[in-house]
Amino acid sequence: MKRYSILVGVIFILFSCASSRKATQAEIDNLKVLIESKTFEIESEWAEPQATFAMTQIANAGMLPSGSSAGNINLIGNTNFFKMKKDTVSAYLPYFGERQSGGSYGGTDIGIVFEGVPKNLTINKAKENSYRINFKINDKNNTTENYNVIVRIYPSLSTSIYVISNQKRSINYRGRVINKTPKE
Repeated sequence: MKRYSILVGVIFILFSCASSRKATQAEIDNLKVLIESKTFEIESEWAEPQATFAMTQIANAGMLPSGSSAGNINLIGNTNFFKMKKDTVSAYLPYFGERQSGGSYGGTDIGIVFEGVPKNLTINKAKENSYRINFKINDKNNTTENYNVIVRIYPSLSTSIYVISNQKRSINYRGRVINKTPKE
């Protein structure tokens, strides 16, 4: 039994070390060039809404995509994007979660949609050689809804987009940079 415990511990340590890969200098340099160009596109693979009671009920009813749970929804195959081109940002991100207030009749505001020049845009180098982009912007279709957006891009070009709304519960999206070459 003691040998079994030691073997399991060694295997756990080996796998833990393998998953914490360090970024290469080339990846760090490429990310810096990408951030300085302010021209890229992100496609999200996972949405991470707050796992509320209502979201759990939806998951239990089988209404989420295969492989998804109340707090982790697979977006592969669903149209979504976040684009930055110089001083303009645009996004269409499907929304999963609860609306807290506001909204309109007719169901036209089903996602997080924005386009334009953001307010209070800041770009800072963060931990793990990543960059953090913060800004505020209004919804494209609903002028009373506004978002506080935090985008984090890592040297591996994996991303996290955290959206805080004044009318919906916050949500996080995980994905990757798909357009790595600046286009004019």
